[in-house]
Amino acid sequence: MTSSHTDVRHAEDLADFVAASPSSYHAAAEVARRLGEAGFSALREADAWDVRPGSRNVVVREGAVIAWSVPRHADARTGFHVFGAHSDSPAFKLKPQPTTGRYGWLQAGVEIYGGPLLTSWLDRELRLAGRLVLDDGTHVLAATGPLLRLPQLAIHLDREANEHLALHKQSHTQPVWGVGSPDSADLLAEVAATAGVDASRIRGYDIVTADAAHGAVFGKDDAFFASGRLDDLASVHAGLVAFEDLGDDHPHIAVLAVFDHEEVGSATRSGAAGPFLADVLERIQRGLGADREEQMRALADSWCVSSDVGHSVHPNYPDKHDPVVQPVLGSGPILKINANQRYATDGAGAAAWHGWCAAAGVVSQEFVSNNAVPCGSTIGPITATRLGLRTVDVGIPLLSMHSARELAGTHDLTALSRAAGAFWRG
Repeated sequence: MTSSHTDVRHAEDLADFVAASPSSYHAAAEVARRLGEAGFSALREADAWDVRPGSRNVVVREGAVIAWSVPRHADARTGFHVFGAHSDSPAFKLKPQPTTGRYGWLQAGVEIYGGPLLTSWLDRELRLAGRLVLDDGTHVLAATGPLLRLPQLAIHLDREANEHLALHKQSHTQPVWGVGSPDSADLLAEVAATAGVDASRIRGYDIVTADAAHGAVFGKDDAFFASGRLDDLASVHAGLVAFEDLGDDHPHIAVLAVFDHEEVGSATRSGAAGPFLADVLERIQRGLGADREEQMRALADSWCVSSDVGHSVHPNYPDKHDPVVQPVLGSGPILKINANQRYATDGAGAAAWHGWCAAAGVVSQEFVSNNAVPCGSTIGPITATRLGLRTVDVGIPLLSMHSARELAGTHDLTALSRAAGAFWRG
């Protein structure tokens, strides 16, 4: 499908969003910043909340962020439409005592976060980004420019590399960032300097790697968009753009919920298995005067669209995909289905999703795994189990999922955002 000027502009905005969001903490802050410019009021969890019809708010919990828009007609029994996504991506995370090295090289001590496609991180300029926790308890965001690289062994030294390349998860994944002795260098000081912080004040940190290259539109008719962290910032950005344009005249309480730690199981206070969304929804309902009976009735009238990426059929590996259901880049967002409920979609959810897509003028594809290939999962089943919300799993198709630089269809990015807007508008 030929990408329109609107599709290209959306992708270029996504590229800027990814560049501003090299870690989950940066992504949550960037969502809150952009929604603040759109008229949303920032709240702190430790403060009292004034939730009333017509209010629009956003709250950040570490690497997660939840925003909501209460329609002007809302009362204690008004239900929710939740668009959920996640802010983290597979990467490498700094270990304690991260300044290492040998043989005259400075290296970074890193641990594998999630399930990255390891070889895709070779020979790329990498950033470090995340949060620093200082001696007075304050949290500071920090992000370097290009600093690290995982250099591949030259083929002259491994003549059979093209036949068997595999990386040892410890000895082959420690990137270089300079030359010299580790005794005379401090990697955390390099990170702290980008935030204007004295490294001696750092008492804790959560710092990960990110590809330093900017996202790019390319291919025939601008069909393709390549970038790091499309899993799942493509969904976060789609929801954000739709939310920026939503207004407050919609039938349900519109919620954008972005969770952290999906790539490692979601079982944290800022993950989908934690209490963050439940806490926020209850505080909204209490602000509208709901008693327990009214809270349960409102939740029974609610929906969650869990948006995460799925696999496009790969032209070089067709045997890895279902022989019939084969979504392809550029042909629209996907409805994700799994008989064993690795995705939360059921018949009612499928019908609802197709209705929202039709209202948005969007064509949707379906995704199901090959029976012989294990199926991943998302925040969808977790949210359905945690809150009892009717939930449907959707997303966009990708190639190179969990690569340092993933590949999407330019048109699909805009289409997903339009579908999110139709979902919220009811």
